[in-house]
Amino acid sequence: MSAPDATLRAVLIDLDGTLMDTAPDIAMAANRMRAEFGLAALPVARVASFVGKGADVLVHRALTDAIDGTVDEATYARGRAAFFRHYHAVNGDAAVLFEGARAALAQLRGADLRIACVTNKAREFTVPLLERMQVADRFDAVVAGDDVREKKPHPALLLAACAQLGVAPAQAAMIGDSVNDALAARAAGMPVVLVETGYNEGESVHSLAGSPGVGAILPRLVDAAAWVVDLARGGRAEQSPQR
Repeated sequence: MSAPDATLRAVLIDLDGTLMDTAPDIAMAANRMRAEFGLAALPVARVASFVGKGADVLVHRALTDAIDGTVDEATYARGRAAFFRHYHAVNGDAAVLFEGARAALAQLRGADLRIACVTNKAREFTVPLLERMQVADRFDAVVAGDDVREKKPHPALLLAACAQLGVAPAQAAMIGDSVNDALAARAAGMPVVLVETGYNEGESVHSLAGSPGVGAILPRLVDAAAWVVDLARGGRAEQSPQR
């Protein structure tokens, strides 16, 4: 039996902290939610440290001001409704594409790679945000957190993206900013390159250096895109040394 074709054909890109700095909008929505509970506003950096496992987890974290905090079901339901209402109102107001992001997408497209946005963010926020930032048409597929049953670090989002792109997981690479991206990529059987611009639940992304499947940790998306293009030109989606 012949070995499966591992030629790199696609790249999956995380949104929050990788493609865009969305923390200001998320913090605004979270703090407006907290205000409805009589709670003081949290710094943007603190709220950013709660990003990574989707809005549902963020609601618990933001209401308790704790990375492992949880609230009761009724409080959560009220908080989630408030957060979603406020986030719809501010989504894209202060978010910005990271420097070089458009060039990165163009470079990947120029290398004949198919591109997917793969994010734990709900679709109702993801698609309008990509459209507002005028990058929606740069992606061949968008897989959001509520499109599958399990969010990252589960590989379901990545596997769904590969199916939509018509590639095997071994023919794709992931660009992300966190341990959730690294674990999801490893479970899906693809290499991952991480960027320093993200949130990683408050931990340094460099703590992941040397983790299985992590090919590189680089400053920005544009640097990660160059790494992926180099990998594609090498002919196979396999791990490259960190640099």
